[in-house]
Amino acid sequence: MPESKYDCIVIGSGPGGYVAAIRAAQLGMKTAVVEKDAVGGRCLNYACIPAKAVLRVAEVFADIEHGKDFGISVKDAKVDMKGVSAHRQQVVKTLTDGVGFLFKKNKIEVIEGHGSVTDDGNVKIGGQFDGTEIEANTVILATGTVPKPLLGLQFGGRVLGTETGWALEELPGTLAVIGAGASGTEVASAFARLGSKVTLLEALPQILPLEDADIARTAAREIAKDGVEIVTSANIEGAEAKDDGVELTFGGDTKKFDYLVICAGRAADAEGLGLAEAGIKTAENGQVEVDERMRTSLKGVYAIGDLVPVGPALAHKASDEGIIAVEDAAGLDPHPLDYDYIPSATFCHPQVASFGLTEQQAKDAGHDVIVGKIPIGAVGAPVVYGDRGGMVKLVGDKQYGELLGGHIVCTKAADLIQELVNARDLEGGYPEVARIVHAHPTFSEAVMEAARAADGWLIHG
Repeated sequence: MPESKYDCIVIGSGPGGYVAAIRAAQLGMKTAVVEKDAVGGRCLNYACIPAKAVLRVAEVFADIEHGKDFGISVKDAKVDMKGVSAHRQQVVKTLTDGVGFLFKKNKIEVIEGHGSVTDDGNVKIGGQFDGTEIEANTVILATGTVPKPLLGLQFGGRVLGTETGWALEELPGTLAVIGAGASGTEVASAFARLGSKVTLLEALPQILPLEDADIARTAAREIAKDGVEIVTSANIEGAEAKDDGVELTFGGDTKKFDYLVICAGRAADAEGLGLAEAGIKTAENGQVEVDERMRTSLKGVYAIGDLVPVGPALAHKASDEGIIAVEDAAGLDPHPLDYDYIPSATFCHPQVASFGLTEQQAKDAGHDVIVGKIPIGAVGAPVVYGDRGGMVKLVGDKQYGELLGGHIVCTKAADLIQELVNARDLEGGYPEVARIVHAHPTFSEAVMEAARAADGWLIHG
């Protein structure tokens, strides 16, 4: 049974919630986490981590398929979806067990059940402890979002959300993916490399709509090489789910697919949180309004992650917001996040990673824009590794050498972007990145060369 009072109660145990709870415990707060499903939340159990586990399988299989390019022949390689599922489940178990260990280490209690906030800033537990109200000095709401169906369809059977898409235990012969943001592009990229015939549909003029236009075009070209049919400016005129597949009508034609994965649109998981009853202000879309320290309109109650309308919907963003909320509650003076400069990464093939302003955004903001870009194959390491597809693009301001944005498409983009984030946070600009000695031969040399291009003295290009 839970105790009657805690210094901090976190509702939700995803990357925002569990990090907030651990930081609260570090600061001496008696802490509990309320979780209605599984420790680790959707990210670790159903979304981010399962996605990366399956994407890794696709990467290994693609390497085997292209082994002959390196003088290695592997006969009769095939995808065993039961084995893929076992790998995914083992990865999830390892990481969620790790979170459970951290809870025990930090003396954080896990309360199973549905949590809601009361008008006096306490928490009411349903489910296992139905109707139990627990006093809390601080409450952190970290429940994330849920998928929304489209086109009059309902999730189930052959119509999947991202979570159920990654949990497939059979390889679709044909697969349609609606929405070419990060999640949809990852699904399309993974299943195409595993052997499905994939059609990726995006209503906007480019895939990865939040990315720089050059980057999106480069990514689309490379992803298409893996067999993904990309349809942008897609107008889906009709959809019908059947027992053996889903029919979609677009471009004047009707096509049938074994499965449909909907990756366009999510809604705040706020049902039953008691927001209206507690008088907590929300936006029109149901997300919780907060200030720069994640405080809601109800004293002592904070909200973080995808549940709030500020910043990108990223796990690492949620984690930092959890730390800010808890440190504010503890009387510390945390720095608010600069949301424009949080790195994002899409784990398709090749990976796409970025931070800061796109070229167009920088121009629209009135900067004296300078751009440095090179193909990733301009340096040695990508040639050695056989991963020459992609580019690095830096966006800067000429007057002060300021680094306004970094944009990368390549097989190691998610790791490479951090150098540029760090450089900016440490008040360095593209001239400094250009003159930092980089190890040879490495992919990171492409970042250096793009900085040199922006600074006017590109060597390899």
